[in-house]
Amino acid sequence: MSPLVDHLLSGALAIAAYAVLGMILLIIGFYAIDLATPGKLSAVIKHERNPNATLLASSGLAAVGLIVAASIWSSGGALHEGLLATAVFGLVGIAVQTVAMLIFDLVAGISVRELVKQSDLQPGARLLAVTHLAIGLITAVAVI
Repeated sequence: MSPLVDHLLSGALAIAAYAVLGMILLIIGFYAIDLATPGKLSAVIKHERNPNATLLASSGLAAVGLIVAASIWSSGGALHEGLLATAVFGLVGIAVQTVAMLIFDLVAGISVRELVKQSDLQPGARLLAVTHLAIGLITAVAVI
């Protein structure tokens, strides 16, 4: 094989590997958010069509995506080393994000349990969503 073809194949393999790992980390992140949110999150969103739960889950996943992207960005080295670093940084970032979300929710005095019972979009859900994104960004920068 030519050096160009070899380079393209190894690059494509790396992209696929990081994409699969990123998707796995997003799924783990969703379940972490689900554990931190009262009720079965997918059911509350799908069947109850709750806008507060949807906004909090969406902002949490966006924050996890930032953390995963930062983990990939900072994971230099060979493919195996980079994937391992991404997995470790991603998992630690998800854990930190989840704990920080729970702590901020308590400090702000906004009950997620009460928010997801409301059928109309609440101001508290907007505040927590932006805060969750900010915590995700902070965590992502800490990874870098």
